[in-house]
Amino acid sequence: MTTEFTYHSKDTAPAESQALIDASMAAYGFFPKLHQVMAEAPATYRAYLETFRIFAEETTLSPLEQQVVMQTANFENRCHYCTAGHSMLMQMSKMPDDVIEALREGTPISDTKLEALRTFARELIESRGHIGDERLQVFLDAGFDKRQALEVLTGLATKLLSNFTNALAHTELDDPVKPLAWTHPADRAA
Repeated sequence: MTTEFTYHSKDTAPAESQALIDASMAAYGFFPKLHQVMAEAPATYRAYLETFRIFAEETTLSPLEQQVVMQTANFENRCHYCTAGHSMLMQMSKMPDDVIEALREGTPISDTKLEALRTFARELIESRGHIGDERLQVFLDAGFDKRQALEVLTGLATKLLSNFTNALAHTELDDPVKPLAWTHPADRAA
């Protein structure tokens, strides 16, 4: 038995993944390698696409705030694939270069509200959600509300699915994001 994951196509993917592949193609214009891997498990693939859609379309966080949450998870979970991909999405959306760079490096963001969001997301990951009332209050005092505290969890759930899939599969970068290839700062000397 091999530990390598299959990069599925429409021809090799399970029947239950066919409509999901069509959705990926419609959304991205190509079939991302992460989705090719996820097609192996239609339930996981569907959960990822739907959770991503809900986070992007149904939360009160701005697109930039959503990216802060997702890129923080990508950084903390050392996801080479998603960090590169979200860097491209942020650049295409004309999001601030200094924010993109800070998220890729795991350094503070100069905007205090965005930094409070980055810190909150990072602390949730590090403490498995057990951040305590004091840390929650810091997030709320930065201008967020309790609804948004819970919405951050939706973004983190989305990233758990993609970041952990990429960790298991060692997913290859898609050609469009190769110029934005990323290695966690702690791994760069190795």
